[in-house]
Amino acid sequence: MLRELMRKIRLITRNDLIIDWRIFYNWAQLIYDNHDKTHGLVILPKDINMSLFACVRLCASYFSAQTTQEILDELRPRICPFDSSFVNTIKMFTLLLPVNLPPDLHNQGFKLWLAEFFGIWANIQKTSAWKSYLCVLFSSVAWNNIGHIHWEPWMPQIFTHILRSFSLPIGKIQISLEEYNPIVSTSTKWIIAMIGNGGSCLQYLRDLLMAMKSFYHPSNTGAFQKDLVEFILGLAQNFVDRVHLERTSRPVWSFAPLESYRLTEQDITDFVNCVKDYAFISIFNKDYTEEAAKTCKYLSILRPELIIPSIVEKHFSSIDCMTEPHRFTSIITCLTHIARQIVQQTSAYSQGQIYVLPILMSVLPGIDLNDLEKTSVTLEFLDTILMLITCVDCSSAVNTRNDLTEIEKEVCLSTASFEDFIVEFLNRIFQMIDVLSADMSDAVTNNADIDIDDIMINWKLTTIMFNIVQQCSSKIFQKIREKVINFVSGVCLSSRVRDIVSSLVQALVKGNPVETLKYLMPKTCESIEKILNNSESTILLTDHKGDIELTWYLILFAELVHARGDALMIYKSMIMSVFRQCIYFINKNSYETIAHAIEHLLESLTHVYPIDYRLTIENIEEPFVDFLPIRAWGQYVDFNKLQVQFHIPNEDEIDFACEFVNTFLYPELTLLNEKGLKISNDERLRSLTIIQSIATECFRMIPRIESEQIQNLIPSVVPFESKYQIQFPIYSKELISEFKENLRMRLFIDIGKLLDLLIENNSDDVASMTTALKFYSLTSIYYGINESYIEFSRDEFTSHEQLLKNKLCGEGQNNRFLSIQKIGLQIEELELSNVGILNDIDKQIILKLFELSINRYSEVRCAAQTELFKVLKYYQFSFQVIIDRIAELFNTQDEVDHDQIKGCLYILLGDDSFFLPTKYSWAMKEKLWPSIVRMAHANKISIQNLIDDIHEKICDEFVTQVIIQNTNEISIHAAIGLWHPLEPSEIETRNESNQTDIQSYSNLIEALNLSLVDDILTWGQQKIAIGLLCLLLQKFVPISSSCIETFVGFLVHDNIELRRYATIGIVAFCRLQKSPRIYIEKSLEEIFHNISKSLPVMMNDECYPGDRDDNSWITIDDYKPPETQIEWEQTCFLDKPFHGYYTWPKMIKYALNKRERYTLNNMPEDVTILYDRFIDKNFVEQVIEFMILDEDEDGSEINFDKTQFVMFKGLLRNFGLAFLDNFMEQLYVLIHEEKKEKQASSHRVAAEIVAGMICGSKYWTLEMLNELWEKLTPFLTEVCTNLNFETFSYWNTCFKYSMENKDPRRIYRLIHFICTLINTKTMLNTFNEMSRWTLIENLREFQWRIPSVWCKINDYAKTLLDHPYKDVRESIANILSISISFDITLFNGKSTRQPNTSQFIDTICKQLQQAIEIHERTSLINISDEVVGIDLEARKALNFIEAVVDMHMQFFFWCQQPIKNAIIRLFPYLCEIESIATNDNVFREKLTISRLYVGMCFLNANFLEVLIQQLEQVCTSPKWHARRATIEFAQNMIFCNLFNARPYSKQLHKLVLKCLFDEQFEVRIAALMTLSGFYQCDYIQVTNEDLKYFRMMSKTNYFTEIDGKKVTLSNNIAKRHGGILGLCAIVLSSPYDIPTYVPDALMLLCEHSHDPDIIQKSIKNCLSEFRRTHHDSWHEHREQFTEDQLAVLADVLISHSYYA
Repeated sequence: MLRELMRKIRLITRNDLIIDWRIFYNWAQLIYDNHDKTHGLVILPKDINMSLFACVRLCASYFSAQTTQEILDELRPRICPFDSSFVNTIKMFTLLLPVNLPPDLHNQGFKLWLAEFFGIWANIQKTSAWKSYLCVLFSSVAWNNIGHIHWEPWMPQIFTHILRSFSLPIGKIQISLEEYNPIVSTSTKWIIAMIGNGGSCLQYLRDLLMAMKSFYHPSNTGAFQKDLVEFILGLAQNFVDRVHLERTSRPVWSFAPLESYRLTEQDITDFVNCVKDYAFISIFNKDYTEEAAKTCKYLSILRPELIIPSIVEKHFSSIDCMTEPHRFTSIITCLTHIARQIVQQTSAYSQGQIYVLPILMSVLPGIDLNDLEKTSVTLEFLDTILMLITCVDCSSAVNTRNDLTEIEKEVCLSTASFEDFIVEFLNRIFQMIDVLSADMSDAVTNNADIDIDDIMINWKLTTIMFNIVQQCSSKIFQKIREKVINFVSGVCLSSRVRDIVSSLVQALVKGNPVETLKYLMPKTCESIEKILNNSESTILLTDHKGDIELTWYLILFAELVHARGDALMIYKSMIMSVFRQCIYFINKNSYETIAHAIEHLLESLTHVYPIDYRLTIENIEEPFVDFLPIRAWGQYVDFNKLQVQFHIPNEDEIDFACEFVNTFLYPELTLLNEKGLKISNDERLRSLTIIQSIATECFRMIPRIESEQIQNLIPSVVPFESKYQIQFPIYSKELISEFKENLRMRLFIDIGKLLDLLIENNSDDVASMTTALKFYSLTSIYYGINESYIEFSRDEFTSHEQLLKNKLCGEGQNNRFLSIQKIGLQIEELELSNVGILNDIDKQIILKLFELSINRYSEVRCAAQTELFKVLKYYQFSFQVIIDRIAELFNTQDEVDHDQIKGCLYILLGDDSFFLPTKYSWAMKEKLWPSIVRMAHANKISIQNLIDDIHEKICDEFVTQVIIQNTNEISIHAAIGLWHPLEPSEIETRNESNQTDIQSYSNLIEALNLSLVDDILTWGQQKIAIGLLCLLLQKFVPISSSCIETFVGFLVHDNIELRRYATIGIVAFCRLQKSPRIYIEKSLEEIFHNISKSLPVMMNDECYPGDRDDNSWITIDDYKPPETQIEWEQTCFLDKPFHGYYTWPKMIKYALNKRERYTLNNMPEDVTILYDRFIDKNFVEQVIEFMILDEDEDGSEINFDKTQFVMFKGLLRNFGLAFLDNFMEQLYVLIHEEKKEKQASSHRVAAEIVAGMICGSKYWTLEMLNELWEKLTPFLTEVCTNLNFETFSYWNTCFKYSMENKDPRRIYRLIHFICTLINTKTMLNTFNEMSRWTLIENLREFQWRIPSVWCKINDYAKTLLDHPYKDVRESIANILSISISFDITLFNGKSTRQPNTSQFIDTICKQLQQAIEIHERTSLINISDEVVGIDLEARKALNFIEAVVDMHMQFFFWCQQPIKNAIIRLFPYLCEIESIATNDNVFREKLTISRLYVGMCFLNANFLEVLIQQLEQVCTSPKWHARRATIEFAQNMIFCNLFNARPYSKQLHKLVLKCLFDEQFEVRIAALMTLSGFYQCDYIQVTNEDLKYFRMMSKTNYFTEIDGKKVTLSNNIAKRHGGILGLCAIVLSSPYDIPTYVPDALMLLCEHSHDPDIIQKSIKNCLSEFRRTHHDSWHEHREQFTEDQLAVLADVLISHSYYA
C-alpha cells in the first residue's frame, strides 16, 4: 500500500514530506536478520524482500538531509570484507542510502561515501553478491546525479569490471572468478548516466562492444549470449529513458542533470551508431530475437534514419534467402517493433513511409499454412502496421496540393497500391480457407479439440480486417465488402474455417456496421427463411444432426447481430423472426450458435462501448485539400482532443432488449418449471443454454437482489463495501420497468429449484447441471463484466502499448485507438470493482454451490467448485458461511459418502486464486485444521492424497498471522485525522476480537495436540498434525504445557518424520524459554578504561580499516583470560567478526557476559517439562539412540543435522550444567560404538551434541566453563586421534559451528585445543594428519582476530610443503593460503599483525628456485644395476613445487585481495615450472589455471606494469615451455583488464611479435592465437604497417647455397612462418565479418599454399577455420571480394591438399 501511495513521486516534493529512515531500517532487520524465523517462530511472505526494496527505494527520496551521515554512522562499523554479514551490510546501504538529494545537499549525500565505497568495490577482488548490490547503488547514484559526479578517473576500472562480469570464454581453458554477474543488468543504467559533456564514456562503450563483437554472432552460442543481448537492450532502453526525462514537459523534481551534461543531438547520434551493429547481429539470434527487436525499436525512436533503412534492406534480402529461412521471421519480428517509427512522419525523418507499401506487399507470402510460426509473425506485423496507417489512395493529392515534399509525393503515389495489397491479402486468406475446407470435414472437426493456433489466427485476422475497414476509404471498403460477401455467399464451409470467415465478417460489422448490415443482413435472414421453408420445422426441432448450411448461416447471423445497437434497430423484425423460428432447434451446433447470437445482440443493444477507434477523426476521403491522411500515420493524439464516441443505448434499444428478454426468457423458464423433468436431456440443455445467454447479457441492466446483510462477517470496524455502487442511468428502474420482476431473483429461484429437481430425480444429466451452475452463481456476482475478459483486454492493451510506446512523444501520448482502448478498459475495471457486503441471498447461493460441490458426479462437483471459488473470492470473508458445514462432514462418525468428503477436500485445496485453509480467520482454522487431521475417512488412497496435497499447500502458502491486533499511538492519531476517533464500543469490539482470536488459537493448538496423542490416528495423520503445529508456533501467546509434553514425547517416536518435527518444536520452545540478555552501551573510551588502557589518539574522523591500536584488544593476541567471575562478566565480548575492523560506533552495544539460568527453585511449569525429561538418563539414551537410526529417505546417511545441534544448544544454554553429565556419558558411548554400521551415525550425533555444548555455554559462568572444558578436552583429543573417513565431516562441521560468530577471546579454550593439533607429532596415518589440518582450517571463522595464531600456523605449515603425502600437502597448501589471506589493505588501512604475504612469498620464491634447479639437475627416477629407484631429493623438490601451485590456486579462492607485488614476483616461476609439468596432465592443468587466476584478476596500472615486465623477462627464457605459457597467459590478462591495459598496448604488441617469430614452433602458434585475440578485441588495431610487415616476412627466402647445395635455413623458415602466422592472425581476428584488409591477407596466404609443410599446415588450418565461421553468411561476405579473389580462394579451398 505504501509503495502504491509513493509511486507518483513528481506529485510530492521533499518540502511536502520527510520520512524517518529508521522505520525501514527496523523493518529490514526484522526481515533479513530474524532469529525467530530460523527457530521456527515466524514465517514471512516469500516476496517480502522485493516488496521492501521497491518500497524503500521510493521512500528514500524523502529521507532527511542528515540521513546519509546517520546511516553511515550506523552501518560503517559493520563493514568487514571477510565476514559473511558483509553482504547484508552492503545490501542495507543499497536499500537505505538516499541517492537523489538536491545538488545543494550533495555534501551531505553521496559525497560522504562514494569514493570510499568505490575503493572497496575496486580493491576487493573476490566476487560475491555484495558487489552486485554496490553496482545497484552506483548505478542509482549515477542516474540521479548526472553531471554532478566526476567518473572519468574511474572509467577504466568500471568498464573492466563490466567486461569481466560477462564471463566470456577466452583461451583453451574457460574458468571464471565471477560467482555472480548481476553487473550486466545494472551496469547499463550506470553507463548511460555517465555519457555527456564530451566525456570518454561513449568511447569506452565502443571499445567494450568491439571487444565482445564476435560473441554477439548467433553462431557463437553460449550462456553468455543472453547477457550480451540484454546488455544492448538495457543500454538502448535506458538511453531513451534519459532523453525522455531530460526533455519531458513534466520534469520530475528528483531528476535534475547538470545542464552541461544533458544529452546533445550529437550524443544521441553517436550512441545509436555505437550500438546499432550489435542489435542488427542479434536480430538473427533465434533465442533472443525479441530482445534484439526491442533494442532496434528504442534505437529507431532515437534515430530512425540510422536504423530503418538497414532493417528494411535486410528484410528484402531475407525474402529470397533459402539457406536461412529463420531470417525472414526474425526480420518481420523486428519490423513489428519498429512499425510506428517506419510509418510516422517527424521533423527529422519521414522517409520510412516510402517503405510501407513495398513491405506490405512483400510480407504476404509469409501467410503460409505450412509454417505456422511464419504465419503468426506475419499476421502480427500486419496487425501492428495496419493499426497505424489509413488505407486510402492518396495519389490524387499530388495534383491537388502544392505543399507536398518530394517524399510525400512518392508516398502518395505508392498508396495507389493499397487496393492491390488488400485484394492480394484477401485472396491469400480465401486460398487458405479453401485449402483448409478441402482438408477438413465436419466429421473430423466437430469433436476436435480447439487448436490454440487457430484461435490466434482468427483473432489476428479479425483485428487486421477491422483495422483496414475502420481506416480505409469508402472505395476500398466497397471492394472489400464485395469480395467478402461474394465469398461468404458462394460456399458452405466446414466448421474449422467457418471461424476464419466469420472473423472477416465480424471485422466488417465492427468497422462499418451500417454498410455491412445493408448488404448482408437481409440476404442472410432470407437464406435462413428459405432453408426453413424447404424443410419441415418439426424435423429441424428434433433433428440432432442439424443442417450444415443452416448452421453456417446462423453463424453468419450471430456475427451480424454483433453490430452497433442503433444500426440493428432497422432490422428488428428480421432479427426477431429468425430467433422465433430457430430458438427451439435441438441440434447442439445450432442452439449454441443461437446462444452466441443472443449474447451478441444483447451486448450490442445494452452495453456502453467505444465505437470509433480510427487513427484520426478527420475526413480521410478525397479531395485531400484540408487533410492528408499520410500525415496522420503513426501520430499520437493529445488526450484532450480524442473526441471519443461511445455507443450509449437509447430507449429504443433498451426497449428492444427488454422485449427480447420477455419474449424468449420467460417461455424457457416456464418450460423448465412445468416440464423440467419431462423433457429430454437435450431439450433441457438447449433451454438452459438459451437462458444462460440471455441472463448473462441482461444482468448488466438488472440491479443486485436486495436482502439482509450477513452480520459480523468481517473482523473490522471500518466499512468494507464499496462506497459507491456503479450504475448507468440508462439502466434505471423506469427504463426497465417492462421486466415483470428482478430477473436475478427469478433465476435464483427457478434455477435453484431445477438444480434440486435434477439432483433428486435426474442426477445423470450432468451437462444440464453444469450449464445451470455456470450462470446460477452469476445472479450474485455478475454485472456484465467478466474478470477474465478484463485481464485479457488488459494484457492485449499492455502488449500494444509496449509495442508502440514512444516515450519521446510525451506522457500519455498514445495513438488514438490505444487511448480509447485504455478509457474503455478503465471504465470496465471501475464497473468490476462494484462489490458489496454478502447478503442472505448470496449466502444461499454459496450454500447451494457448496452442496453441489460435494455431489456424487465429478463433473458437477468440478463445475460447482469453480463457481463457488468465484463467489468466495468476490465477497471478502464469505468463506465463513461454509466452514461449519465442512467441519460437520469431516467430524461425523456416521458413514459418509466419500464423494462428499472428496468434494470438501477439493474445496479446501482451492485453485490458483482461492485457498481457504490459510485465510485470515483463527475461528476457521480452529474448526477446520483439526478436522482435516482427524478425518475418519482417510482410508481411501485418493482421499489421503488430497489431504497430503492440502497439507503441502498449507506449508507452502502459510504466513504467520497476527493474533493480537495492536496499533501504535502514531497510527491511531493518523487514523483519527483520516476517519474519526474510535467509539468505546468500537474499541471494545477490537478487544473482544483479540480475545476471541487468542481463544481460537489456543483451542486450535490444544485440538491438534490432542490429535497427536490419540492412538486412533495413523502416522500420516500425526505427521500432518505435528506439521501444522510447527507452523503455528509463535511467541505472542503462550504455548500450553501439554503441547510441549507431546513434542518432547515424540522425540522418541518410532517414525523418523515425527521425530524431526518434534525436534523443530523443541528448538522453538527452547528459544521461547530463553532468558533475555542484558545489553549495555559503552563508548570505546569507557571500554579502554575498564581494561586499564588509554585510548589511542585518533588523527581524525576518517576510517582506517584493518589493524589499529584501538582494535588490538578484541584480538586474541593481547588477551589474558580472567581469573574471577566478576572479571569474566565485565569483559566486553563482541562476537560478530566485523566489530572494530573498519571503525567503531560512537556507542558500542553488547550483552553482559552472564545470563539467568533455570534452577529447580525458579522453574516454570513449561520449563520443568523439558528439565524432567532430559535429566532422565534413560530418556536421553533413547533420544540419542533414535537419532543414530535416522537416515535420509533413500536410506543414505544424513549430514550433520543443524536442527538437532540447535536443540542441544538451546538445552545447554537454558539449563547449564544440569544435563552435562548425561550427555558426556552418552558421548563416550557414541564414539566407542563397536557396530560398524552405526559408527558414522554415532559420531554424527556426538558431533551435534558437542557443537551444542560449546555454543550453548556461551554465557556460562567461569566455573561452569572450566568444568565443561575439563571434561570436553580429553574427549576431543580422543576424537581427533581416531578420525576416519566416515566420521571426519561431522567433526569438521562441529568445529565450524562451534567457532561461527564467536569472539575468539570468549572461546579461547577451543582455540587453544585446535592449536595443539598443529604441533601434534604423532602420525597415525595420512588421513588423520590431513584431517587435523582440515580441522585447523575452521579457525578462519575468527578471520582477522587471531593474527598470532595465523602467524604460528604459517611458520609451522610452510616447513611441510614438501610433505611426502599429497593429501596432506594439499591441506597444508590450503591452510597456508588461508593464513595469509587476511593481509589486505583498504585505502587508509594497514595490515601489521597478520602474516605478511610479501615476506612469505619471497621466502617461497627462493625455495621454489632451489626446487626447480634440483628437479632439473636430478632425475626423479634412477636406474642402477637394473634397480629402479626414486631420488628422494628430486621427489621432495617436485612435492614442494606441486604444493606451491596448490597454495597459489587456493590463495585466489580465499583472499579478498589476492594481487600483490609478491604474487607477481612468483609468476615467472609458475611459467618456468611448465616444462616440469609436461608429463602430468592434472598438474599441468592446475598450473595453467593458477596462472590464469593472476590474469583474470583486476590489475591496476602499477601491477600491470610490473607484470608486463615479468612477461618480457620470461619471454627471454631459454625454456620454450615458459615462453609459450607466457604468451598464452597474455591473451587472458589483456582481455580481463582491457581498459586498464590500454597504455601498454605497444609493449604487448612488440612482445607478441617477438614470440610470433620465436625459434620454437609451439611458441609461434601460441603467439598466433594471442595476436588474433588482441586484434579481435581491438586491443591492437590491424594496420597497413602490420600487413606490409607480415607480407615482407612471409617472403623471407629460406634457402641458401652451401657448397653448391640448396640448404634450408631453420631461422629463415621461422621468420617466413611468423609472417604467415601474422597474416593468419589478421584473418582469424574477424570470424564473422570481412573487414577491408581480410581479402588482401587471404590472397597473400593463398600465394604460399605450396610452401613447406609447417607453413602449409598453418595456412590450411586458417582457411578451414575461415570457411567454418563465414559459411552461414557467405552470400553477404562474398560481396567484399573481387571476382579474381573469389576464383583464387575457391581454387585453394577446393584443391585436394586443402579439402581434407
